[in-house]
Amino acid sequence: MDYQFLAGILLFQGLSPDVLPDLLAGLGAGTRFYPRGEAVLRTGDRTGRLGLVLSGGVNIENHDAWGNRTILDHVAPGQVFAETYACVPGEPLMVDVAAVQDTEVLFLDMGLLLSGEGPHHGILLRNLLTITARKNLALSRRIFYTSSKTIRGRLLSYLSDQAVLQNSPSFSIPFDRQQLADYLGVDRSALSNELGKMRREGLLSARKSHFRLNVNQMP
Repeated sequence: MDYQFLAGILLFQGLSPDVLPDLLAGLGAGTRFYPRGEAVLRTGDRTGRLGLVLSGGVNIENHDAWGNRTILDHVAPGQVFAETYACVPGEPLMVDVAAVQDTEVLFLDMGLLLSGEGPHHGILLRNLLTITARKNLALSRRIFYTSSKTIRGRLLSYLSDQAVLQNSPSFSIPFDRQQLADYLGVDRSALSNELGKMRREGLLSARKSHFRLNVNQMP
């Protein structure tokens, strides 16, 4: 376990690497590897464990009865998932969690954390509250991205916000084209066509998951 890495992420902020081995043992920590495409959790599952991505990444997805996929979020290394459900372990998941590349996950027992018996549990709970607040903001951002009735409007909203969040007109996103279409709630072919138009108009350049916005040409 890379305790230096763990000490640098938000969940363990304020804790030194030296205390983490005993802390993790007290929270029933365990790791599991998931190959790309494998489900980590499925709709209807119940869990009492919080997941922390150590490497790779997972998408939080919803699939309707017709097989249409909506991507709600991407969870990168150092970020957590299923924390809300783990706090209410009898609540069935409304989403799937899927590995988008080979992924290693650290699981922590939320029941042991919420018991509040450990000397560092208060720090973890405060950090977890910050994480939850940030996730609420991320969901609010997605609502803004998808509020436009046009594909271009959704792309402009999402890409311009990514430029602001990454403090650069040149940035990478965690989605491929199909995943971006699923995240924005649009058809992939229509999204690709719109990106082609925006390139020809000089609004942006794009290669795979990397974009560069020509801010001088933005409407």
